[in-house]
Amino acid sequence: MKERVQKFGRFLSGMVMPNIGAFIAWGLIAALFIPDGWLGKWGPAATINTMVGPMLSYLLPILIGYTGGKAVGGQKGAVTGALATLGAIASTDSTMFIGAMICGPLGGWCIKKFDEKMEGHIPAGFEMVVNNFSVGILGGILAVLSIFVIGPACVVITDILGKGVSFLVNHSLLPLTAVLVEPAKVLFLNNAINHGVFTPIGTAEALEAGKSILFMIESNPGPGLGLLLAYCVFGKGETRSSAGAAAVIQFVGGIHEIYFPYVLMNPIVILGPMLGNIAGIFTLSLLGGGLVAAASPGSIIAELLMTPRGGYFANIMGIAVAAAVSFFVSAFLLKMFGKDASLEEAQAQVAASKAASKGQTVSAAATGAVVSAKDVKKIVFACDAGMGSSAMGATMLRNKLKDAGVTGIEVIHHPVSEIPADCQIVVTHHELAHRAAASNPSARIIPIKNFMGAPEYDALVRELLAARGTSGAAAPAPAAAESAPPAGILLEKKNIVIGCPSVPSDEAIIRCGKMLVESGYVDQKYADAMIDRDREFSVAIGCHVAIPHGTVAVKGNIKRTGIVALTYPDGIPWGDEGEIVKLVIGIAALGEEHLDVLGRISEVCGSDEDTDALVAQADAEAIYRKFNGLE
Repeated sequence: MKERVQKFGRFLSGMVMPNIGAFIAWGLIAALFIPDGWLGKWGPAATINTMVGPMLSYLLPILIGYTGGKAVGGQKGAVTGALATLGAIASTDSTMFIGAMICGPLGGWCIKKFDEKMEGHIPAGFEMVVNNFSVGILGGILAVLSIFVIGPACVVITDILGKGVSFLVNHSLLPLTAVLVEPAKVLFLNNAINHGVFTPIGTAEALEAGKSILFMIESNPGPGLGLLLAYCVFGKGETRSSAGAAAVIQFVGGIHEIYFPYVLMNPIVILGPMLGNIAGIFTLSLLGGGLVAAASPGSIIAELLMTPRGGYFANIMGIAVAAAVSFFVSAFLLKMFGKDASLEEAQAQVAASKAASKGQTVSAAATGAVVSAKDVKKIVFACDAGMGSSAMGATMLRNKLKDAGVTGIEVIHHPVSEIPADCQIVVTHHELAHRAAASNPSARIIPIKNFMGAPEYDALVRELLAARGTSGAAAPAPAAAESAPPAGILLEKKNIVIGCPSVPSDEAIIRCGKMLVESGYVDQKYADAMIDRDREFSVAIGCHVAIPHGTVAVKGNIKRTGIVALTYPDGIPWGDEGEIVKLVIGIAALGEEHLDVLGRISEVCGSDEDTDALVAQADAEAIYRKFNGLE
């Protein structure tokens, strides 16, 4: 059920988001040139203001209907959907956004089914005649149907939704919508609420009152900012170090999806953004805040651009209060219930890496397409709208290719329904893989689960580097004294120490660092940072295992990948909670090779019993063979 609602929300977003520029244009023209606007008294303002009504009544709904029809039935579906939408517009004076969301896909579906029925039955030379007349006839029929059925039905739906919102406003209950909106955002269901309810009603409200608070319920960047700032202060390890950059991207870039993983790592913190949004909506209601049009993406820049004259104080206070409440609630929850989820993330990444190695994630998504890495000239990131998450993913991969020295490959982003025919690789969310394959059957599809730093990016970069031989930025060869062990050997016999007497955890870490330095895996700066890493965030990962390693800041001090292993049969109490550790594995890993290292560790030490049995053997040969995959 949840997946169906998610798909519905993404489909709604796919109709609205590609046309958001038109919404912004309408909002800016309205804010500037309506009688009460910034330039409302300027001489030509009255003439310019005549565009506001037609844009709202005709342009925006027809664009939505056109896009929805195209998503279902291609170019012919787009025209048919636009014609059907025009019928709904003609039936009423109300704004027909909801009607467009129905008529557009309906038109696309009808023409698609007609084409399927006619396939193979059109005489040669009559294709153009049949295609054009089918669109005209079906579009005309649907336009008439829309006047008498779809349009009036949408008026009833809009009235019901409008009365529901009015009830919430009149009874001071509007802030409680955040109880639904914030969890819906994290589950990627927000588009169904925002574009299906808030935008149509808010637009009608803004036409009458000059602004609407509904535009700020979902787009307010304050709740997400507060959560990420709380992680900056009270988070641990990598979550803490990454939260600052995520906060900037979310607040300034408006990509709210970037804070969703921080909620999913510790679901109770959803109460922070939820209560923050409640407080923000209450503040906006109290001060009379609102926007003249939808702010998309939900960034502080878009919020300010869509703020009407005289509304800046109210809107800024609504955002600030939401951020402050979200911060304090999230900080309290992190202190009281905070837990580190990096192990689960590592395991998920390991699973993704294993699946990729078995061809489960890097595939042709049932298209049968086989693309040589040498022939890749264009890579497309595709999402429903082709704007938010896919744009970020394209930027990430573009930077990774640049850092690796891979040139001559164009990386762009597009809606999943409009993938260019000349691209060789499409990267998309796994739930959109089949739509991507249908949009471009000749391309290789790489399905991912998260556009923000998916492990598949690095696997793709390595593949492209290998296909181009020495064209990439190769790492310097190690010195003769630091020659690498035979291929496939992760743990050398000289780096296995068994039967160590129990010592404080810091001493075990220092010994690991010294062995890594002596074996030429890292330099001393990396070894020194291993203590800092454990104090930031315990490296005891359960199963009686600890994996000391350096911080993110010293990744550049790794020379080559390798591990060292020390057994402590009597155990070491590790960290504040005194977790017992019997096997200490010092890690140095270049790039994404840490995924392979973690995978090897999780295979060998899958439970307390596995680790205890390995340590109890007191056999360096057994440890050597297990960690090098030799048995």
